[in-house]
Amino acid sequence: MLRNYKSPYESSVVTLLKDEGFNLIGKANMDEFAMGTNNTFSCFGPTLNPLYEEPTSPGGSSGGSAAAVAAEFCDVALGTDTGGSVRLPAAYCSVYGFKPSYGLISRYGVVSYAQSLDTVGILAREVKHIARVFHVLNQYDQRDPTSLCPELRQTLGSRQKKEAKGLRIGILSQAILEMSPEIKKAWAGVLEDLQDQGHTIHTVSVPTMKYALPTYFMVSPAEASSNLARYDGIRYGTRAETDRDSHDTLYAPTRTEGFGPEVQRRLLLGTFNLSAGAFEGHFKKALMVRRIIRDEFNALFASKNVLVEEDYETGDIDVLVHPTALTPPPSLDKINHGDPIEHYTNDVLTVPANLAGLPAISVPRGKGAGMQVWGQYGDDELVLSVAAQISKQ
Repeated sequence: MLRNYKSPYESSVVTLLKDEGFNLIGKANMDEFAMGTNNTFSCFGPTLNPLYEEPTSPGGSSGGSAAAVAAEFCDVALGTDTGGSVRLPAAYCSVYGFKPSYGLISRYGVVSYAQSLDTVGILAREVKHIARVFHVLNQYDQRDPTSLCPELRQTLGSRQKKEAKGLRIGILSQAILEMSPEIKKAWAGVLEDLQDQGHTIHTVSVPTMKYALPTYFMVSPAEASSNLARYDGIRYGTRAETDRDSHDTLYAPTRTEGFGPEVQRRLLLGTFNLSAGAFEGHFKKALMVRRIIRDEFNALFASKNVLVEEDYETGDIDVLVHPTALTPPPSLDKINHGDPIEHYTNDVLTVPANLAGLPAISVPRGKGAGMQVWGQYGDDELVLSVAAQISKQ
């Protein structure tokens, strides 16, 4: 759809990095309009995971960014995380992938997929590189209506920072799913390492988390249906020749030719969820469930969510730790011969952080495996500190 389109302006994140002296070397290959789990839905063809000889998924949708970092083409890469699209590629490519708290990094200049979920993320081989880039990009931007206001940023800055010592680390009972032996072993090893460093492990529960994946696939396609309506061949994007000659098929041929199969699939789902017959029972109910998920996470953490004005009883957990994905990366052959809907379940352990707006980082733990560290909204520095304490092996 945007093959021949050239943006007339830069995104805020690119401008900030250039002003700080970073060298931008190119753009990465990703799933079309950020829709995909394995980076096989790009108009340029699939991205390959550099860690494997057999053609293997690098994860999606920001798989090109993770692959570039893993192949040591660059020190740092940017991506977007709507439901795990930075953290899943980071896990599959054995690098770090950080999704900050929603609203801390400007989305100005980023093509919207689902604006209430989209977050610019950072990938690197070292936590210190992620922290450096995050400090540059963590700025208020008046051009982005979802950018966290200066007053709340000041509140976060003045909130006492908890040291990453003697922490109460939670493991979600809902994350104890059927996973591969390699992932299970890696998770157990990380928890043992953290205990040896003086932290304590506690099992906690977010009962509504089991509804996170269906909630995500009601909210995100619906927002995408609205956001991508602008690509009609008249205002933006390419236009099909049949649209120029016909008076009764305007838009349909253009959008059929311009959008790939995964984008079409999600737009159809999103349009249905916003239709008169499904809005109340699908989209509106999903928003209600999303609010409950956020409240249940708030009740776990010792820190208060500064976005919540009403008083509520906090918990005693500092961070959560659990796998990023349930299995190592699949081969492209397995992906090509599988059901595309099955791949949606790969995001089961990543989407809740987006629904709740929480900071989360995937930490490499062996080849093709990653462990996530989540924190309360605004506890990004604490999340990065814990990630730095986890060894890669």
